[in-house]
Amino acid sequence: MAKKIDKKIKLQIPPGTATPAPPVGPVLGQAGINIGEFVNQFNSRTAELSDIIPVELTVYSDRSFDFILKTPPASSLIKKAAGVAKGSGKNLLSKAGQVSQEQVRAIAEQKMVDLNATDIDGAAKTIAGTARSMGIEVK
Repeated sequence: MAKKIDKKIKLQIPPGTATPAPPVGPVLGQAGINIGEFVNQFNSRTAELSDIIPVELTVYSDRSFDFILKTPPASSLIKKAAGVAKGSGKNLLSKAGQVSQEQVRAIAEQKMVDLNATDIDGAAKTIAGTARSMGIEVK
């Protein structure tokens, strides 16, 4: 018999650094799951990763849980590729940096599993659009 899903929670946590402190602890506490158990599992599964990791946490009615690790947000991958700390607040007036088509394609290949694009060209267009909205020029 399948477990009954109680709720789904989405979090973005730096890898290997989850703690019971806010913002993670209170969210998990409200869901009624064992915070220490989640922190230990998350930190051990993400110890080798470097960017912020989106997590989809499924909490079941018996207070057990499963979680799925997603690929890092496109914006953080774009910032890393462009070598900038943050995007431009005025994307039409000033550019924060630039990325090449090859870099956009590499990010699209990495993000393909989480994007709703049917092919790599569509995924690359999505990533290029994100870069433009951040004020990062695509060359």
